[in-house]
Amino acid sequence: MRSSRSRARAGLSLAAALPLVAGALALAGPAAQAQADSTPHDRQSLVGTKPQWATAGADQGATAASKAVTARVYLAGRDADGLAAYARAVSDPKSASYGKYLTAQQAKERFGATRAQIAEVTAWLKSSGLTVTASNDHYLTVSGDAAAARKAFGTELHDYVKDGKTYHAPSRTASVPASLHGAVLTVVGLNNAPRLAHHQDTLPGPSAAFRNAGPFSTYYGSNVNSDLPAAYGSHAPYAIKGYTGKQLRAAYGAKNFTGKGVTVAITDAFASPTIVKDIEQYAKRNGDKAYRKGQFSQVLPADYTHTKPDECDAAGWYGEETLDIEAVHAVAPDAGIVYVAGSSCQDDDLIDSLRKIVDGRLADIVSNSWGDIETNETPDVAAAYDQIFQQGAVEGIGFYFSSGDDGDNTVKHGVKQVDTPANSPWVTSVGGTSLAVGKGDKYLWETGWGTHKAPLSKDGHSWDGFPGAFTGGAGGGTSKVFEQPFYQRGVVPDALSKANGTTKPMRVEPDIAAVADSSTGFLVGQTQTFPDGKVAYDEYRIGGTSLAAPVIAGVQALAQQARHGVPIGFANPAIYDRYGTAAYHDVTDHPLGRGQGLGVVRVDYANGVDAKGGLVTSLRSLGGDTSLSATSGYDNVTGVGSPANDYVTSYIPRSGR
Repeated sequence: MRSSRSRARAGLSLAAALPLVAGALALAGPAAQAQADSTPHDRQSLVGTKPQWATAGADQGATAASKAVTARVYLAGRDADGLAAYARAVSDPKSASYGKYLTAQQAKERFGATRAQIAEVTAWLKSSGLTVTASNDHYLTVSGDAAAARKAFGTELHDYVKDGKTYHAPSRTASVPASLHGAVLTVVGLNNAPRLAHHQDTLPGPSAAFRNAGPFSTYYGSNVNSDLPAAYGSHAPYAIKGYTGKQLRAAYGAKNFTGKGVTVAITDAFASPTIVKDIEQYAKRNGDKAYRKGQFSQVLPADYTHTKPDECDAAGWYGEETLDIEAVHAVAPDAGIVYVAGSSCQDDDLIDSLRKIVDGRLADIVSNSWGDIETNETPDVAAAYDQIFQQGAVEGIGFYFSSGDDGDNTVKHGVKQVDTPANSPWVTSVGGTSLAVGKGDKYLWETGWGTHKAPLSKDGHSWDGFPGAFTGGAGGGTSKVFEQPFYQRGVVPDALSKANGTTKPMRVEPDIAAVADSSTGFLVGQTQTFPDGKVAYDEYRIGGTSLAAPVIAGVQALAQQARHGVPIGFANPAIYDRYGTAAYHDVTDHPLGRGQGLGVVRVDYANGVDAKGGLVTSLRSLGGDTSLSATSGYDNVTGVGSPANDYVTSYIPRSGR
């Protein structure tokens, strides 16, 4: 799942992205560029700080001068261009600098903001009438009124109508004095529209208990009811109860690797109060290795905000955290896991959680199952995220983001678009599959995740409306924001990279994929609240690309172990370097041949908890993801494919490689 938008993207520094994306971003469009061009010569434009929804038609006039404003001023550091260039060099297997990572301290000394820059930016903000309420090496938080914001950032704030509500935003692109010599990356918060990230699991959290009804299969095809109507020329099997670590490790080529010596970080908002008990009980019940002392740790904020159901819905994130931790441990049972919680689902708070990982070099691999749609993304927030991803890359840290659960987003949002931050060229976007693991933990096949639901007819003789309505599928598609990064050249076909009608190829999601379909999903264990008020541990099957992301993070931990512990870092260049080899399952929507459809039978409790409300039997057809398709070669549902038997071992160092 995901929540409203809170992961921030800042007034994007185009220069910082150029080395990776080769000419990178048309982030703000001609109008914003025209405004930037008209900025006085003694000021530097912060491109993208006027949101696209702040149009003349929505303009309600100037914001009252006394209106309270709170913002973050992000610092560019001493060499933003050099940071991006080095991030690419250490990540590219074809570069002489490949793998020559810096320590966190070295990265700070080489690319971080200087004390003089911080002091100069602080003095300018104060001279404009703003109060600096917090300051660190990465940003300054300021408060004041609209009049002071206008003086500081060279733009009036106006009130605009968005989604039936009124918010203030810059009436033109914000700017800062040129005398600051590029010390400011961007400013976030001059528009006060909510920016809340959504978690990606497809089932409810502990605030509303969930159980699967059954019957189940223990592996794909183990339980078939021949009395139910046939589909696609045969009787479909019941959905599995939920794959476990043993089955996923076999499917994705774990062999004897366990992630030993590698640490995976997980970020979400808030923190489940029962997480330690839950993950230990789950491991014991499902054959996973017991956690050793210190193997799991948490980094929690001092306080939490925006916890209400109509804001971030704190309890709804507990299931996401539980899934992520249990999935990583199931795939990489010896890997260390550190959970770093955001104090809310707001962008600034999630940025802070990512920043803690980079500044403290807390992990090698970072799994993130949250985000939003690209039309809600603002370039100012994007710049703040990308700066973290680049700084992580130079330290050998890789970031993995779920690609979304709504296919091309047309069904839910009405517009074909990708998800973010998975759209960033600096992260690995993880798509989803429907997975069949057979008897003896044998990998059978995968389709791209795209599911349709057809209920059993009242007379029990057919599936109503077969194949039925779309219920969910892996996010993917072509970005309208980021140009094609170097590692996708020659792999992603023009039909996809230019799908938006552009003359230049654009960034396409995802990069790689793993199991995500909740009908072929993962068994998770969590403390939940039941309708009678009872709070108890229980287990249920779950899916979503928020499953795929931690599964891939776990596989990458295995690969890093195979690499003799050397961090993989920003993984995309290495992932695409293996394209077309035996490292991947080339996932298609028709693994048994074109025209041969696939499905599973699901029996669910109508009330989601017990049989009191009756049962709902349906056929879930696999491999139909809105306008997206899993095809031979790279595709916009599964990227280069899913890890195959040779993926992990392909990272074992070889002479000449």
